[in-house]
Amino acid sequence: MKDLLTWGRLPVLAVLLNSPFFSSAQEPLAIEAAILNDPRSYYHVDFANYPKDLKDFPIGVFDSGTGGLTVLDALVNFDEFKNDSRKLGGDGQLDFQQERFIYLADQANMPYGNYHAVQKDDLLVEHILKDFQFLLGRSYYSSPTATAPRKDKEPVKAIVIACNTATAYGYKDAEEFMAKTGLDIPVIGVINAAARGTLALFGKEETGSIGVFATVGTIASGGYERTLREQIQQLGMRDDIQIFNQGGHGIAEAVDEEPDFIKLDAQAPRSNYRGPALDHSEYAIDRTLLDIYNFNFDKNQMLCDSKDAEDCSLLQINSSENYIRYHLVSLLEQMRKAPEAKPLKALILGCTHYPYLVKEINQVLEELRNYRGKDGGLPYADLIHTEVHIIDPSVFVARELHEAMAKQELFSREGDMAQSEFYISVPNTDNADVRLEGEELRFTYDYKYGRSANVLQEYVKVVPFDRSTISDATLGRFKTIIPNTYRLISNFSNGNLKVKDTAASLRIP
Repeated sequence: MKDLLTWGRLPVLAVLLNSPFFSSAQEPLAIEAAILNDPRSYYHVDFANYPKDLKDFPIGVFDSGTGGLTVLDALVNFDEFKNDSRKLGGDGQLDFQQERFIYLADQANMPYGNYHAVQKDDLLVEHILKDFQFLLGRSYYSSPTATAPRKDKEPVKAIVIACNTATAYGYKDAEEFMAKTGLDIPVIGVINAAARGTLALFGKEETGSIGVFATVGTIASGGYERTLREQIQQLGMRDDIQIFNQGGHGIAEAVDEEPDFIKLDAQAPRSNYRGPALDHSEYAIDRTLLDIYNFNFDKNQMLCDSKDAEDCSLLQINSSENYIRYHLVSLLEQMRKAPEAKPLKALILGCTHYPYLVKEINQVLEELRNYRGKDGGLPYADLIHTEVHIIDPSVFVARELHEAMAKQELFSREGDMAQSEFYISVPNTDNADVRLEGEELRFTYDYKYGRSANVLQEYVKVVPFDRSTISDATLGRFKTIIPNTYRLISNFSNGNLKVKDTAASLRIP
């Protein structure tokens, strides 16, 4: 199985406006008017005085949490073009090494994938426009306890929507908003690029199955399947390529340690748990599949109200690995029950959090390929191709961003990647209306998804990454999976998150 597959140059385009899965709000949201027209608003950006020469300004990247750092990491490590000519062909020098990045994790409002399920698409679009406002504006708070914002952040020259759900539900709204700002800067999404990269694996007459593994909201949008079908038709490929969708309920939340889905110090089932369970109406843990799930019960990675898993009346998942186990078994069961299912050849990681778990994904797929039932048969072997390609859309996003910046001559003349900046949203405890819970002071679930669009409040403060906003477990994952981006985070925090490394360590050996 190939991890995070990289292919040669493909003609990936950012123009997705005519795709029907990009929803648009019925009427402009109040946040849009505040940003564009209300100088008294905290959210106002003075676009009339936006910098004209943008070459030496940073590139903005945002996601609903820290998962989008996998996309940023693809940009950080990208080397497919010659730096002197911008022509195709790696030269041992990072293509964006002179670029600075500003990354935003909208952690307080994550996961974005749940807003559609509670019929709050307009609130999701409002969050997305606020993400744009932060990147385009200059304001941020120096800490969660700061009472007044600072206004010395630089605006950006390009924006990468490093979030599948935000691309699926807010791309058209964002494009329409950007048109009203009068700015001509690239805006790059993820879905179209990933679809093209996946289909490049198939010969024109080849068939097989594609798995789309994404958040519940992204799956509900139909964005990936619709785009894949459109491109299959455009490319004249076989129309019997099968597509199976699996909404990874709880995976992104587990990666970002959302307490409604995972609590690492829990020792028994919890009343506020919202992940898959024995009695879950949509994501039920099937007792008859416990042997196939092969959950890891060590160190309370599964929470059960009995010493014997077979006797549990309450069973809750409490690790990222076990979330992967549940959902991959669910995907293979879906395929097993489908008529004439073809072997799974490609698995699209349609959520930026999932590349953190590629090792676990490959491990579970291999286990399922070799799993023997009680009758001695191999129920999943014929459903899993001899080589399953794990598709991380981020490399295709990097390629698309490079092409857009080359076209508009936006490459920096003297920047340094080591000066990149990292910000995260936290609940605004100065706002008396917000409702919080837990030691982490996160929004309650009901408050997070019970809010309505067009009520202009500062629900959150956007602050720099530091140890009060990023846990040790999350930092450890960064260090292991995205080491070069981890060094950039450390540089930004002046070594508070790690011993400071030099910019030279970011060069390709």
